[in-house]
Amino acid sequence: MEKYLLLAMFAQVMLTFTVMIVMGRRRFSAARNKTISMQDFATMQLDKAGDDVHIAGRNYINQFEIPVLFFVACVTGLQLNAAGYVFVALAWGFVISRVIHSIIHLGSNSVKPRYYSFLLGCLLVLTMWVLLVMRVFAL
Repeated sequence: MEKYLLLAMFAQVMLTFTVMIVMGRRRFSAARNKTISMQDFATMQLDKAGDDVHIAGRNYINQFEIPVLFFVACVTGLQLNAAGYVFVALAWGFVISRVIHSIIHLGSNSVKPRYYSFLLGCLLVLTMWVLLVMRVFAL
């Protein structure tokens, strides 16, 4: 099970790098189109950048919020040898929910489905933590 959990973690890392590339491309495109100047990057004053630039930046920041709880849960599950089939399925469910969330956020940015994918990911991580505590304390 450990290798499948590691693959889920790797998939989340790859999502983060993918979003970083999208964010960078959008930022440099805005600079190329003179929406912002390269000097704006010195202080990260990107207020004049378009919504697509801000959305990509926000999505990138999202990859360091709830996913932190995911990574800590995964590492804890590995360390305590508590990562069974259900735990790994929850981990993959979380990663899939994050991919869907990013596709919506960086694409149509439809708030309702984006919210539901975000909420699902949060509930999956919470369930991972509850499962960890139950296994460790044999509840």
